[in-house]
Amino acid sequence: MAMVAHPTFETTHLVRDSCLCLHVQRAARALARRFDDALRPVGLTNGQFSLLMSLNRAKPAGMTAVASLLAMDRTTLTAALKPLRRRGLVKVAPDSEDRRGRLMTLTLKGRKTLTRAVPIWRKTHAAVEALLRDGDGDRLRSNLRALS
Repeated sequence: MAMVAHPTFETTHLVRDSCLCLHVQRAARALARRFDDALRPVGLTNGQFSLLMSLNRAKPAGMTAVASLLAMDRTTLTAALKPLRRRGLVKVAPDSEDRRGRLMTLTLKGRKTLTRAVPIWRKTHAAVEALLRDGDGDRLRSNLRALS
């Protein structure tokens, strides 16, 4: 393969117009801003909302399972939990079966915050899906899962 000293301007346009990574990043940033703005009245970012929703389960959740679900490493998850713990929305406790592990649960305040946030999410999500040209959110989700 021949080395090119400098990419051509045409290559720049090719990447700008066709790079899936660029387009997914741009869409993700735009969606994040939209949901951040919508969830601001309940004091959550879109990432915090997703994290709280991932803890909305019958049994406490382990760090590895939640980190995997949210596609983040455990260090990032630990950092994301700090403001939620300070606000009393999440409790983190040692796992009684494995003291090295940590289990996370929503507090009553966390559940109440989610109760207020879900209608906002539903409305915002419906507005976002309405923007899809083919109106097929399931197809987009399927394609995004294939990439993740």
